Amino acid sequence: MFSDNKKEKNMVEGTSSQNIISQGTKIVGDFNSEGDFRIDGVVEGNIKTAGKVVVGKQGFIKGTLQGTDAYFEGKFSGKLALSGTLTLKSSAHIEGEVVVGKLAVEPGATFNVTCVMKGTVKEMNKGGQQQTKETERTA
Repeated sequence: MFSDNKKEKNMVEGTSSQNIISQGTKIVGDFNSEGDFRIDGVVEGNIKTAGKVVVGKQGFIKGTLQGTDAYFEGKFSGKLALSGTLTLKSSAHIEGEVVVGKLAVEPGATFNVTCVMKGTVKEMNKGGQQQTKETERTA
């Protein structure tokens, strides 16, 4: 009796939202989300998410994407800003401006961009304590 209520409560609290845009669907506009995205259709606009973005082979984003991590098998054209890792599979086709923390590219992927990689470098200050400094690398 009591365990059923506990299960339902945990399921609601621990629920991770995933947004799916299926193949054959086209969305024009801007949207924000705290959850993950799976895009197999077409999105024209701006996407901002705290979650991961996965773009399938038939997926296409034209616009701006801001998030943490992204995994591309499909296409992207526009401005891409990620605090984490951008992973490009061999079928990926990316054009535009990219700012990422880390980059992983499989052979065969098309990556025609202006790319800036941001990371952190630890430096010693005058007092001998470590200090974190953000750096930029152009790829």
